[in-house]
Amino acid sequence: MLTVVAQAVLFACPAAQAAPAARVPSSAEIAKTAESAEATETVAPGVTYRAFKVPTPRGDTRMHELAVVPASGGPHAELLYPGTVAARSTVSRMVGARNAVAGVNGDFFHVEETQHPGVPATGSPTGPAVVDGSPLKGAVPLGQRYGPRPPPGATPEDVFGVGTDGVARLDRLTLSGTVKTPTGPLAVGGLNQYALPVGAVGVFDSRWGATSRARAVCGTDTSRAGACSTDVQEVAVRDGKVEAVSAAAGSGAIPPGTMVLLGRDAGARALRALAPGTPVQVDYDLAAASGTRFAFALGVSTLIRGGSPLAGLDAKAAAPRTAVCVAADGHGLRLLATDGRGGRSAGLTLSELAAALRPLGCADAGYLDGGGSVTMATRDGGTGKVAVRNTLDGGAEREVPNGIAVFAGQ
Repeated sequence: MLTVVAQAVLFACPAAQAAPAARVPSSAEIAKTAESAEATETVAPGVTYRAFKVPTPRGDTRMHELAVVPASGGPHAELLYPGTVAARSTVSRMVGARNAVAGVNGDFFHVEETQHPGVPATGSPTGPAVVDGSPLKGAVPLGQRYGPRPPPGATPEDVFGVGTDGVARLDRLTLSGTVKTPTGPLAVGGLNQYALPVGAVGVFDSRWGATSRARAVCGTDTSRAGACSTDVQEVAVRDGKVEAVSAAAGSGAIPPGTMVLLGRDAGARALRALAPGTPVQVDYDLAAASGTRFAFALGVSTLIRGGSPLAGLDAKAAAPRTAVCVAADGHGLRLLATDGRGGRSAGLTLSELAAALRPLGCADAGYLDGGGSVTMATRDGGTGKVAVRNTLDGGAEREVPNGIAVFAGQ
């Protein structure tokens, strides 16, 4: 029997421009431009949109902002995703399908698989995720991530989310769990993720989708390009017993109520002791560093903590950016996205992005997938149509695995 307890936004940016060595504009300068917003409108009660310019040494960058004041029975945020982990859709399409009033793109994701010919890319995100209070996926090892390496002080387990107490926060979610077998317990080392740690046993369920699980046994904890393991074992578990076994990573949809245990290396050798009919119990959890139980969460790279930018933020590579910002009391939320490349926006370095967020009252902030993934979409209250608000990098929406959705009050 499966027991689950839940406790508790960048595609590898292509050709990010090198920013010239120059000072970061002051908070006062940025605050002044934010006060003279190009446009301000009410998207829904408690949800406002505006656009303003952020000065940089390369020229202005146009920033789009959604300010959300969560309230009981009022506006709130949730995980935006296509319904399975290994799937992608555009932000505007997902906002429309979920009947949300707005949304932005989310976590970095597994966008290509050139290192292992014949192994399909999964399109799945890199960080942890929680949906409807339940753990959805774990974080891949640091060396298997896509996108820039997290800044010093940040980890692959960093998340933004909203707790069951209604408070928005940045936190850290660590996967733990046990596969109980007649010969002893096995540690759970992964959950619905495109890369498993070397020697681990991972859990996949129907929420993974129909995409092949072959990529999960490729690479190492320190290198995406590492070879795929040749020592692999899968075990399908249903109704508390082993239903089937295989010596290869499978593909195709996993039926609801069935779990697939996938082991590589030492994990594969341990799973070979489980024959069809063997009783097995799987328990797992995503535990928050703060002890918070999350209603939803998704992976971010931490940018600001306790009102101060993290040390060592990159000050050279300018690119389109998406970010999430939380007020000190956790009851004010801002979602931000810049215009894409192409004349209207110079892009921001991570250092500039942190400087732009501080005057907005961000006690904590994280950045999400950037470059061609950067998208902000809102629903017109009159027509009901969903439209993208920022100028897109490359002129078209990129399909992404997840994001942050904003919903109106009931």
